[in-house]
Order: sequence, then structure tokens, then C-alpha cells
Amino acid sequence: MRQRGLRTGQAVRFLACFVRECGFRLRKDALLYALIGFYSLGGLIFLGLTGTTEMISYQFYFDQWPAVFAVFLPLMAVIIDLSMLTLRFDRRRPLAYRRVFSARRVASLVSGVLLMMGLMVFQGTFTSIKNALPTLQGGFHYDKIQADIDAWIYFGLDPWRLLHAVAGYDVVLAIVEFNYSAAWFIICFGALFFALTSPAADDIRQRYMLLFLFVWVICGNVLAGMFLSAGPVFYGAVTGDHTRFAALTAFLAQSQWVNSAAHYQSYLWSLYEQGTSGFAGGISAFPSVHVGLTTLNAYFLAERSRGLGIVGFIYVGFIQLSSVYLGWHYAIDG
Repeated sequence: MRQRGLRTGQAVRFLACFVRECGFRLRKDALLYALIGFYSLGGLIFLGLTGTTEMISYQFYFDQWPAVFAVFLPLMAVIIDLSMLTLRFDRRRPLAYRRVFSARRVASLVSGVLLMMGLMVFQGTFTSIKNALPTLQGGFHYDKIQADIDAWIYFGLDPWRLLHAVAGYDVVLAIVEFNYSAAWFIICFGALFFALTSPAADDIRQRYMLLFLFVWVICGNVLAGMFLSAGPVFYGAVTGDHTRFAALTAFLAQSQWVNSAAHYQSYLWSLYEQGTSGFAGGISAFPSVHVGLTTLNAYFLAERSRGLGIVGFIYVGFIQLSSVYLGWHYAIDG
């Protein structure tokens, strides 16, 4: 009976501490929730006033986002914590166990997952606006000037030709495609999940989220809308000049990977032609959100250590070159 009473008391104290920590974190996140709400409401008003409500894309995120960010990644976080505990054989193992499963750690995970669900709405709004931009502007009007600026900078050559001259091989294409389509997503959204759910990231949490939102809204909506372009692989379709990047698109079409750049590019163009929305849909080249988010992570890595910062910025360079290599972006987009 005494042990049962002790366990009950511990459970009550844990629950009280958990509720207190959750309340504290939710209050700290109030600004972030407000910004997400303001952006989403503004986006819906924008779509309504411009008659582009058919581009609303929330359902695609509601169907897939929770499985990744409310189930899979939290489960992986717990598994990783348990694995690290299992590998400890010193006297500090009980202390580590209490820290990993403390009310503060659990509250951090729960509040972070809740904020990730807020980002589900944010991403749905972003995609909806991105899908609507070409319709509102009657197509893409800045591809030729952006491609010409690229060629002027690189002495009359389109930059992709320089990259393919030294790395135009199937094995390189496979590596670059996997990194750009899969590894980048895991790294960037894994970093986001860590920043929102780990107590170790408390000192950067709000700054990271504010800059994360900034990259998507300012780069992905505002600047993209001001200088709307489709990118090299769509250059022929939007300008009528099918020869300039024909060799690039032919090279990309050789890929055998099911998630190849050519496959995804075909998916995006079919959505655009049909005037419909889709998960991670929308076409815009300038500026590159891929590069923007990678740069964000590089700066925060540099805060931790010089070595990590160097690795982070090397990866930024790799992503920027990859975006040109795969025909997603002009060199000036990075």
C-alpha cells in the first residue's frame, strides 16, 4: 500500500509539472500561433478576393502531415532516447532516464508536436497561394530575363552546361536526385522537429521558427510572386523556346528513380495545366526555398560550432548547385 501511495504521489507530481510546463510553452508559442493564424486567414481572404479558391490545398496536408509529424517522428524520438539510455552503462544511467522521461521533456515533445500541427495549416496556406500565383499573373513572365542574367554572369553559357560538362553522369544524377528530393527533406524537417520538440533547442526555438516562417512567406510567396518564373525545365513550355534547355530535360528524363526530378516536374506541370492543386504543388523558381532553408540551418549550426557551420555551408553550396544541375532553378535563384 505504501509503495502504491508513493507511485500515486509521483504520478500526481509528474502530471502537475507536465501541465505547468505545457502551459508555459504554449504561452511562449502564442506569437508563433498568432502569426500562423494571421497568415492563414490572410491567405484565405486573398484566395477568396482573387477568385482562386479552387487552389486551396489543406486536405492534402491534413491527410499526410499528422502521420509523419504527430506519429512517426515522435515515435522515433522516443526510440532514439531509449537507445541512448540502453547504451549507457555508467552510474549516471538512472539520472539520464529521469531526464529523458521528465515532465519537462515530455511537455517539450507534446508542445512541439502541437506547433507542428499548426505548421500543417501554414503549409497548406503556402501551397494554396503558390498554386494561385501563375493563374493570377497569367503565367510566368520572368524566365527569359533570369536565364539571360545567368548566361551574362557565366560568360554566355547557361550554368547547367558547366555542371553537366564535369558531372553529367547517371550515377551523379542519382546521388543528386536522392539528396535533393529525399535527404534534404529529412534534414530540413528533421531539424525543424528537433528545434520544436527538444529542450536542448530551447534557446533557439522561437528564433528558428520565426526565420523558418520568414523563408516560406517572403521567399516562397512574396518574392516568388514579384518575379514569377518557372525554372529551366519548364523554360520551353513558358517561353516557346524549346531548344535552350532541351539537352538538360533530355538528360533528366534518363533517370530510372521512381522519385526522379523529371517525374516530379511532370507532376507539377500536369497540376498547372489542369488548374488544380496537389500536395507540395505549385511552380516557382525565384528564389529557392530549398537554398533558403538550408542556409537557415547552416547559420544555426554555425552558432553551435565553427566546424558544424562549415559543414552546413558546404551543404548549402551543394544544394544550390544541385538546384541548377536538376533544372529546378537558375543560378541567381540561390
